[in-house]
Amino acid sequence: MSTENNGDQAKMETTTTPSSLSSVASASKRKAINSQPMGTGLEARGVHAWFGKHHALADVSLDFAAGTITALIGPSGCGKSTFIRTLNRMHEFIPTAAMAGQVILDGKDIYDPSIDVTKIRLQIGMVFQKPNPFPSMTIGENVLSGLKLAQLKTENKDDLLEECLVKAGLWNEVKDRLNAHGGSLSGGQQQRLCIARSLAVRPQVLLMDEPCSALDPGSTLRIEETIEELSSNMTIVIVTHNMQQAARVSDYTAFFLSDGGPGQMIEVAPTNEIFARPRDKRTENYVTGRFG
Repeated sequence: MSTENNGDQAKMETTTTPSSLSSVASASKRKAINSQPMGTGLEARGVHAWFGKHHALADVSLDFAAGTITALIGPSGCGKSTFIRTLNRMHEFIPTAAMAGQVILDGKDIYDPSIDVTKIRLQIGMVFQKPNPFPSMTIGENVLSGLKLAQLKTENKDDLLEECLVKAGLWNEVKDRLNAHGGSLSGGQQQRLCIARSLAVRPQVLLMDEPCSALDPGSTLRIEETIEELSSNMTIVIVTHNMQQAARVSDYTAFFLSDGGPGQMIEVAPTNEIFARPRDKRTENYVTGRFG
């Protein structure tokens, strides 16, 4: 091959090299909706949210296919956390909060007056930004606390305890000190303990609101490994400000933005497309670090 041809090839390779985030996303195993285990998934239809007179979120419609991981990204104040809290009615704990639209699970609107909100929060679990183990309970009691609060029975609590801690990637680290208090664990271990606690009631969907924002890189990696393992049999929605994390763990990514008004979803697509070929210029500007 001639030197000129080699130069042309090098030029072409240089101009077609994808961004680092796109490379990370493309390297990860992505799930197609039609390849997922049977399940209804979760659907949001025309969701609006207010806090008093403040319109915080406008007209968000989004499907979460069963067995997939969806990342919600966008700058602070664009409604990501508000939206994720509408998905299991957690926003109702905030005074003056209001909501319009539908959130559908198993073909039923979770906001229908006939729906038991306590049961909905068992089916759609939540892991928060800061680990919140119950300080007066042991590690084992923390994991099983949801069963007691929901008055659920299980044939073998020891087996369930081990199963949940294994799924949360924590069993090998705590199996010899299950009677120690949850507060004795490190921050990353406490977050995985909270994940194990949410798994004990066997939710269909797990919502995660910036679960790694306060953790070191090693703990973050363990949480991400846990998320990927859990997605084999449940639907996961994660709010994150970490673009690398969204690229690593999610199958789909939705970009939220507030342009001086209520937060809106600008676009949603398979994660590698969001980082490689976003349709909206605002998405491109955000994922490439031009703002946010």
